[in-house]
Amino acid sequence: MDRYVAVRSLTEALCAPLTAEDMVIQSMPDVSPPKWHLAHTAWFFETFILGPNLPGYQPFHPRFGYLFNSYYNQLGPFHTRSQRGLLARPSSDEVLAYRAHVDHHLLALVGALDDRTWAHIEPLLTLGLNHEQQHQELLLMDIKHNFHSNPLRPAYREDLSHPPAGLARPVKFLSFAGGLVDIGHCRADFAFDNEQPAHRAYLTPFRLADRLVTCGEYLEFLDAGGYQTPALWLSDGWTVVQARGWTAPLYWERGEDAWQVFAASGLRPFDPAAPVSHLSYYEADAYARFAGRRLPTEFEWETAASQVSESPAGSNFLDRDLLEPLPAGSQLGLKQMFGDLWEWTASPYVPYPRFRPAVGAVGEYNGKFMSGQMVLRGGACVTPAGHIRSTYRNFYPPDARWAYSGVRLAEDT
Repeated sequence: MDRYVAVRSLTEALCAPLTAEDMVIQSMPDVSPPKWHLAHTAWFFETFILGPNLPGYQPFHPRFGYLFNSYYNQLGPFHTRSQRGLLARPSSDEVLAYRAHVDHHLLALVGALDDRTWAHIEPLLTLGLNHEQQHQELLLMDIKHNFHSNPLRPAYREDLSHPPAGLARPVKFLSFAGGLVDIGHCRADFAFDNEQPAHRAYLTPFRLADRLVTCGEYLEFLDAGGYQTPALWLSDGWTVVQARGWTAPLYWERGEDAWQVFAASGLRPFDPAAPVSHLSYYEADAYARFAGRRLPTEFEWETAASQVSESPAGSNFLDRDLLEPLPAGSQLGLKQMFGDLWEWTASPYVPYPRFRPAVGAVGEYNGKFMSGQMVLRGGACVTPAGHIRSTYRNFYPPDARWAYSGVRLAEDT
């Protein structure tokens, strides 16, 4: 319950710098207003835990189930995703009252449970907390996109630290033997269903870059005409580049004398040593071709990451409160595997062998999205600390750019 209170409080703290006007903005269909995130995460606990398990529980509002269901078809119809920004009502204060209502009843429920009922509820509660941590990251992604849509380029927070520009060290490629490897989650702690079941995969020997690709390296791709060279792009990617007029990563802006990058603290000077972020899969793949390398498969990435601490000292997760990726350090071996940026892999998001979604509406959490998306690994600077694992599978459509996503190169030996 201490963890429940901490997770729930952090979500509200992330919204504290926002004005009432900020809370309702939806800059594109994939973005949700901050107010909706606050309400949806309360809806999850109300729908999956309180309603079925607390006798006599009355929902806070009879229509909130319709407004704040995200995509669970088995629970009934829901408000159109692209129109969430039209919800001027309920007010932010009413949404916070909704959260307080859910918290009060959930804490009371758990405090009165016997061991048998707790054994049933605990997995749902743990899932709900991990679900809310996912929305904490989404919340920051969406806030950044909302603020960038404003010509004033306002800062989400002006008190964020700005580490000095670094000097990128030459990239090194580390060798891995491959062979028959264990993939997927098999420990007793929590994991999402898409990380299971554990199985084995065969890898040919490969090499993996010891750090992420930097802004300076990606600038070479721009200056060489990368966005105007169709031979570097997948067919779908080239179509997207032309249709949307992409000429640089999302949040890069050319100033009078130099490039600038929009961050949670507003426009910042271009740092060549910082990892290039907010790339689509198409851009990551095109850069890899330009560099004469490729993207790693998710199985290669997991095999390499299993040799690295999942919580390395000084790792750049949400608790570090920088909200932007940092240049790679000087330590030996793999760097930036956890935190800083999600890393695109060459693997499509498909089920593992023998995967079966959970029974009921909660089974819609991951499985039904296993088509047309690509896997990312490793977490980012907006991912809550302790939320990530080497087996964690994130996924986005290949044209998505508003996630904190970057690229690590691989090559065959």
